[in-house]
Amino acid sequence: MTSEFRLDISQARPFALEVALDCVAGELLAIVGPSGCGKSTLLRMIAGLQHAASGEISLNGMTWFSGKTALSPRQRSIGYVPQHYGLFPHMTALDNVRAALHTLPRQEQINRAGEWLEKVQLASLARRKPSELSGGQQQRVALARALAAQPSILLLDEPFSALDSITREGLYLTLAELKPQLGIPMILVTHNLAEASLLADRLAVMDNGRILQHGTPAEVLQFPRNRRVAEFMGVRNILTGRVLSSASGQAVIALGEQTLSLPRALPLGSVQRWCLPQTALALQPSQQADSTLRGTVHNLIRLGDEWLVTVALPGTEDMLALQYPATEPLAIQQPVGIRLQSRHIHILED
Repeated sequence: MTSEFRLDISQARPFALEVALDCVAGELLAIVGPSGCGKSTLLRMIAGLQHAASGEISLNGMTWFSGKTALSPRQRSIGYVPQHYGLFPHMTALDNVRAALHTLPRQEQINRAGEWLEKVQLASLARRKPSELSGGQQQRVALARALAAQPSILLLDEPFSALDSITREGLYLTLAELKPQLGIPMILVTHNLAEASLLADRLAVMDNGRILQHGTPAEVLQFPRNRRVAEFMGVRNILTGRVLSSASGQAVIALGEQTLSLPRALPLGSVQRWCLPQTALALQPSQQADSTLRGTVHNLIRLGDEWLVTVALPGTEDMLALQYPATEPLAIQQPVGIRLQSRHIHILED
């Protein structure tokens, strides 16, 4: 039977939460959102360190939490990797991993702890204490300890946030290599969108104690549900316009003094908020006859070999952001044209 984790909880105090999630074996679900949105609180509830006011948490049909049940963290068999490692400073790396295996005979503890240190590429440092290890090495020990006892689920609470980029990338590879072998649900809490997109099979975007959207990283990035999700996913081009006409599956929407045709029907007269990726835009250094839109360069920021160009549009405060080769000359207030692929326009919910 496929291992499946399910959660459906709610509470009003002390922190408002209303969350429904699921995660199957071998899948990594990333819960992403700004600091203070409730991510870590949710993870602590899954671990049994806190309890919601109401709802249910279960794994493989076994109830961990409900109105009548509240299993302890040990009863839930959780593998937990906290943000700041949580290692015992007086113990060696080997003994820190052994601490998760206290129910086994001593020699079996040593053997299994050694095997897991080898899997996370730390076998040669087994006798070192945490103070003698780098941050990345300490995090590998914490990961080995979390997995050594063969947990039913792995919880990762901002596990890479305190590490430099090179060390983080090494740990990403380690986790990616281990994931197919584990065969358990895995839940990662992070505010780092790039990290979540790289590691996760599915994303759940969280804000103010609620899940705003969930899906694959590509789905959430390409089709954000609303403005809040779009902003969190780093979508720069979020615009607003009124529908001027709509017939035969085509709509014309106002964009300041200009109009756009969209290949879809929309309610006549409605105000629509929409977004589109930078890849759907191409800048023309002059306003040409085939330009979809016209505007002026509002700002230029050089990023490596490209300009990040912000284009002001007449009759609206909305602007478009796109990239353009830095080898081509551009100037502030320069009139430009934009070719726009309207099929990539995505309408946002209110």
